Amino acid sequence: MFLYAPAICYSGYREKQSPITKVYPSEDEVLEDLLLLQKNFKYIRMYDPYTHAQTVLNVISKHKLDLKVMLGVEPRGEISNPHCPWGGLHSDEKIKYNKVFNYQQLDQLASLCNTYGDIVLAASVGNENTSSWHHNLMKPETIAAYAKYLKGKIKQPVTFCEGTHNWLDHGDVIAKEVDFISIHTYPVWIKVPLKDAFKLTVEDYKKTINKYPGKPVVFTEFGWATMSNGPMIKEETNEEAQKTYLDQIIPWSKKNKVTMFIFEAFDEPWKGSGAQDEPEKHWGIYDVKRNPKLYAKHALK
Repeated sequence: MFLYAPAICYSGYREKQSPITKVYPSEDEVLEDLLLLQKNFKYIRMYDPYTHAQTVLNVISKHKLDLKVMLGVEPRGEISNPHCPWGGLHSDEKIKYNKVFNYQQLDQLASLCNTYGDIVLAASVGNENTSSWHHNLMKPETIAAYAKYLKGKIKQPVTFCEGTHNWLDHGDVIAKEVDFISIHTYPVWIKVPLKDAFKLTVEDYKKTINKYPGKPVVFTEFGWATMSNGPMIKEETNEEAQKTYLDQIIPWSKKNKVTMFIFEAFDEPWKGSGAQDEPEKHWGIYDVKRNPKLYAKHALK
């Protein structure tokens, strides 16, 4: 298991770039981002093993940057999910295809872990895929099988990233196979007032370590949106609230040596709806132009 260090999620897509349109950040843009992030962070987390992640790994290797990367995959759905309003239905034929594709993804992830063994910190076999709302829904048993498969191919520790509630509710079978547990907590998403957000975050950690004694636990996502058109408490989605929340949590993580990946380094305008105040676009501690928001301006170098 890796040691504690400051950590952040990194998606480097800028304006008019996105994985959907397959317009990716250049090497120079990635280098600019990583030189900025390495001033304050040792670990970054990325979500798939494809073009953007490959560029990042190459840049870190080429320029000998002081950063380690947690890599993951985004499995495609193996359960048709009518409860997902944005595309959770899959035909039998599509599910059959996805099952093959998902193992191919794991092989691609393993290849990068082995090629960049001195840079890749850990690997995740999925991201929130056991959440009932997810468009790429998986059975916990399937995720557990993925973890066992990947562990047979790489030396790095293997995990699965999921919301705390789901880990507590149906994570037992997965916990038996992963090397450490990765939880997500978002008080702002579930309309917890800012004054109670720190307490909820710490409680999520304590509940998880009590549920799975002996398993290391990290946060692979936590953060605070700075703009929202709902369903959050709108008057508390701003830069001041983000700074207040992070100013409380980061010292706790340092004191208790709990690695916590802030979500997210930079705003992501390609995400969500076309509305400019769509919250999915506004989780960064920097905006999309790499200008620091209040937290980054006051707390970082």
